[in-house]
Amino acid sequence: MTILFLIILFALGAIFAPRFIPETRTTRGGRALSLGWLRTGARVVLSLAAVFMALATSFVIIDQDKVGHLKLIYGVAKLPPGHIIAMNGEAGPQAEILGPGFNFKPLLNLLYEVEQKPITEIPENHYGFVVTRDGLPLRPDQFLADAWRDEQKMLDARHFLADGQGQKGPQLTVLRPGRYRLNQYLFDVYTKGEPFQATSVPAGFVAVIKSNVQDQPADVCRPVRDERTEKLSVPLVPRGCRGVWSEPLLPGTYYLNKRAYEVALVDTRIQTWQYQGGYVRRRINLTLNQNGQIEQTAEREEVVTPKNAADIAVLLRIEGWEIPQDLRVLAQVTPEDAPFVVASVGDLQAVEDKIMTPTVRSIVRNVTGSYVAPAAGTQTSDSLQSVHRVLDLQDKRPQLEQAVLEALIPEARNAGVSVREVRFGDPALPPELLLARKREQLAQQMTTTFQKEQQAQEERIKTEKARATAEQQPELVRAEIQVEVAKQDRAAAQLRGEGEKLRLQEIATGQQAQANVLGRELTYQLAMVKEVLAFIAANPEAVKVPSVLVEGGEAGASLPAAAAIFGFLGNSTVARGLSQTAGGPPASTAPVKAP
Repeated sequence: MTILFLIILFALGAIFAPRFIPETRTTRGGRALSLGWLRTGARVVLSLAAVFMALATSFVIIDQDKVGHLKLIYGVAKLPPGHIIAMNGEAGPQAEILGPGFNFKPLLNLLYEVEQKPITEIPENHYGFVVTRDGLPLRPDQFLADAWRDEQKMLDARHFLADGQGQKGPQLTVLRPGRYRLNQYLFDVYTKGEPFQATSVPAGFVAVIKSNVQDQPADVCRPVRDERTEKLSVPLVPRGCRGVWSEPLLPGTYYLNKRAYEVALVDTRIQTWQYQGGYVRRRINLTLNQNGQIEQTAEREEVVTPKNAADIAVLLRIEGWEIPQDLRVLAQVTPEDAPFVVASVGDLQAVEDKIMTPTVRSIVRNVTGSYVAPAAGTQTSDSLQSVHRVLDLQDKRPQLEQAVLEALIPEARNAGVSVREVRFGDPALPPELLLARKREQLAQQMTTTFQKEQQAQEERIKTEKARATAEQQPELVRAEIQVEVAKQDRAAAQLRGEGEKLRLQEIATGQQAQANVLGRELTYQLAMVKEVLAFIAANPEAVKVPSVLVEGGEAGASLPAAAAIFGFLGNSTVARGLSQTAGGPPASTAPVKAP
């Protein structure tokens, strides 16, 4: 205020001060001096002072990270009622802002209050929710202002208020991460807190959008109609319309105004819904004692439902028995079906609890209680045989799984779920039904085991025999050689015997002929002499000088002489050898006297 007063004072002085200075002045000598230069100088000095003081208040330097905001103090016009931001020089907050650096505006610091505010910064993974203080009022059907196609034009306060016809209040358009220089007299930006975090859609999910606003024309926002969507209470609409969008958002990061859009993340991966536990499983175990007798023992096991299971096992009633049946269902919500799921029940958990679990239980009970399968070798429905036995849960499991799958697919499809697979677990069959089969299997196994053991023992004997044979192979070879030698010796002996037989036969034949000529006695004596001579030839040491003199007698009487010789030989080695050779009795040891 003081500076403004001085500027005015100097300006008035520059105008009126020269008038008080006379144009001339008379000296003592009566000479007239001109004072025009003084008047001009005073005018110039006062004008320069006023201009300098005006220039000193006409600029401002804005810091690099600040935004200059102007508030007109001395304005002629007043703001219209209901308005906050001045557009045409009215007193109050101005739509114009000052950028960083040197800014010049006549009498800026005199007419305006300059306020430097920090720039608006939106952190990463957040968005800026904008609320404006001025603009056109919202329509009765609005709770958020209309969206802006170009957010930079929206942030221009003058364009927003004049040309763009911006609306006051919360804005549908949000600011993405970054730094913004905007008029904070007009815009309030909220960035902190969980409500202003960006929407992140992870891999394996899609985001289904339920919109509370509409920024498309009415002729575009017509509900999507088909066989399934006709029964929906919440219609599926194109993107940009009010309702559940028929097109989901794929994995990525989106800056969505959470006051305008409700985001439902739907898992599009294959889901495993387990129905398991919640019952007591009974067993009868068969064992063999040391005597080979079968003994049975009973036990009970409580099957607990896992924490991640959809529900407990399905309780079936077949042939009067209550049988808990574990099963697993593999299902998937495709990205195309995700909007339908959200519009029908809300989310995947609601689908599991409200639709799939009751449907699975009902279908499994119906199929196992009234399932029919084609007869062998036929494909028509005229020859169907019912399957109602308890053991069919175990023996015909693939057929039952396929039947449940075929019945479950259309029911799940009505809820927007695609069933991929149905698998049964081990049914908790009554152990009494399995006891006879177990005993039969055990007996067969024992028989097989005994046969295997017998075969093993036979193989072991063969192996041991082969090993022993291998170890005695040298002796066996030697024995075989000896057998062959014995066979050869036998053959040789046989041949020698036959030759000796023939020789003896020939000798006997000759002796017989000789006996026929000489007589038996002479023939015998002659043979004896030959044997003695042959022995003496073979044993010369046996010949000694005789101590008996034998004289001849009558002519032709040779037998006494021979007898004397033989008598002497009876005491000699020759006689003994001859006796042994002939095989006769030993010779007498009595002395023989010559006649």
